[in-house]
Order: sequence, then structure tokens, then C-alpha cells
Amino acid sequence: MTGLINVVFRNEFFIIVDKPSCVLSVPSRLGKNETRLCLGTSLQNELGRQIYPCHRLDYEVSGLLLFALDKLAHKIASRWFEEGEIQKKYSAWCTGVAPAFSSELWHSFLLRGKKRAYEGPHGKESITKVKYLGLSEHSYLCFELEPVTGRSHQLRYELFKHGFPIVGDELYGSSEKFDDKIALRSFEIDFSNCSEREQFNLPRQIELEKIYEVKR
Repeated sequence: MTGLINVVFRNEFFIIVDKPSCVLSVPSRLGKNETRLCLGTSLQNELGRQIYPCHRLDYEVSGLLLFALDKLAHKIASRWFEEGEIQKKYSAWCTGVAPAFSSELWHSFLLRGKKRAYEGPHGKESITKVKYLGLSEHSYLCFELEPVTGRSHQLRYELFKHGFPIVGDELYGSSEKFDDKIALRSFEIDFSNCSEREQFNLPRQIELEKIYEVKR
């Protein structure tokens, strides 16, 4: 596999990769005019077969990304996501004043504009489980987040809304750089509650390191 593609799990039904930051998950609407690298396209070319994205990560976000290798596996995985049978966890480094809570459940009703999410009375319900873990070695606030719903920019908006912008995320209020990335990473995907997990030969969970180190 190329340096862009880091496979962490593969069987006859699924392939899971560790997506780098600043790489598209799937092709954008720009088509041939798109100049950014796309992991899904590179992976499909590398495998020499069609693959089916089961979810996406923002361009700026790194971490675990699941693709199906056939239409049936894609249909089943899509249902897992829709019915909340798959759980994902993210880690984030943020700025702001350290919170008094250790864990909370955040609710919003989100809409998606051209570039960013915002709240509105006709928005879709957004639910996020959040834990505050303390300070990183660089004195950033460390959060662990589990999206119960899967809204666009959900975690980035929620942290910004509550006064904890993600390091490097200028779109949502950060004034700090993170090597042209943002400090948000999908580090765990849990299949424990997937009804056909054993049928599709999946482990209970896959976990990676949380946040890549940043040179300062």
C-alpha cells in the first residue's frame, strides 16, 4: 500500500484504514477540478476493485474510516450506522478554560450551511457524549467524544459552542495552528452491538492512538 493508505484491518467484507489529516474521504463535488488527494479513490485504485464508503471524516480530521468491499456489506453497515449499532470515539485537543465537569451529554439542533454548521429551529437533533480528561503535555484541554448522532461538523460545532475550539480549527474559532491540520481524531470504532458482527468476521473494536504528536 502507498504511504497515503494505512490499512489497520481487512477481511473479505470490509477494510478499515487510518485516514491522514488533509485528505478527502471520498471524491468531492468538484470532480476533475478537485486538486486535493482522496483516500477512497487511492484505495480503490490500489485494490483494483470497487469499494463502498460506509461513513466519512472531514478533510481536516484523521482516523478510522470504514469501507465495504461489496454491496451487501455496505447495505448492512449503513443500517448499523443508521440504527446506532456502531459506536465511534474521537479525541480532541482544545483551548479555553478547563471545565468543571468530567462528563456531559450535549444536545443541539444543527443545520449545515455552505461551509459550517449552525443551530436553528428546523435543525436535525445532534447528541454527543463528552468527557474531559485533563491537560495534554502542551497544556491543551483533552476531550474524548462519542457522537450518538452523525451530523456534519457535529463535534467541531459542539466544542466551539461550549467554549472549547479545537486546536487548528479556524472555521470554528481557533486562533492556534496545528501543522495546517486540526486536533481531532477518530481513534476507536466499536462493533460490539452490531447484530451481524460475527457473520461478517469483525472484531469487537479497533482502537488506535488518540492524537498525533505535533511539532512545536
